[in-house]
Amino acid sequence: MAAFTAAVIGGGLAMAGGLINANQARQAGMGFANEAERKAWEIQKLEESRQAIPNPYANVKDLSYLAKDLSGSMTNTFANLGVATQAAKMEAEEADISLANTLDMLKSTGSSAGGATALAQAALQSKKGVSASIEKQEAENERLKAQGAEKLQEAKLEEQRRIQNAQYQEGVRTQTAESEGIKFKYGEQESRDIAKLNRLSGQQAQAQANMAAASQAENAAYGSMFGSLGSIAGGFIGGGGK
Repeated sequence: MAAFTAAVIGGGLAMAGGLINANQARQAGMGFANEAERKAWEIQKLEESRQAIPNPYANVKDLSYLAKDLSGSMTNTFANLGVATQAAKMEAEEADISLANTLDMLKSTGSSAGGATALAQAALQSKKGVSASIEKQEAENERLKAQGAEKLQEAKLEEQRRIQNAQYQEGVRTQTAESEGIKFKYGEQESRDIAKLNRLSGQQAQAQANMAAASQAENAAYGSMFGSLGSIAGGFIGGGGK
């Protein structure tokens, strides 16, 4: 009888303990299940709110308008070089006047015609030399003037080309920086989102693992309860046999 009583008491305590353990495991499993569902909801919301993939080159503009045709401003500075004749005419006129005066003087003094002819020839050669010298100087001045104008024009064109190139390079740099900025911003946000998704996924997986462990603990508790019932039944049979 004592053995039977001990078996019943022991079995009853074991059943009570198993029931408590099973209930605790079930409550814990429900908590882990809720946690897993909560993490799944957070993952879904994060995925739905993730940024759209941008086109970093959407704002790139055509900069060809900066390349302008400068040929219209080019001129031939040597095209209108004049022939220096005015000075030669003036010198010739002066020589003619001088020659006429000389001839008048020779006539008045009764000099020979040969002397007058020689003087006329000398005066003519003098006129030609003076004329050639003046024309050469004027032509050289015109050439140097045109040469200076050509150099100035080349310098202006070079400066215009430099400004155009600077504008183009700055435009390219600005657009490249803007595109790179968009890509950088997207990449940084994407890295944060992925890190958060991985963290939430890990938490969800852990909650699911805990839920499975709680289910196993609950099943084990129920198994222990059934074992206790067997002990009580065994004690009852053993006690009745005596």
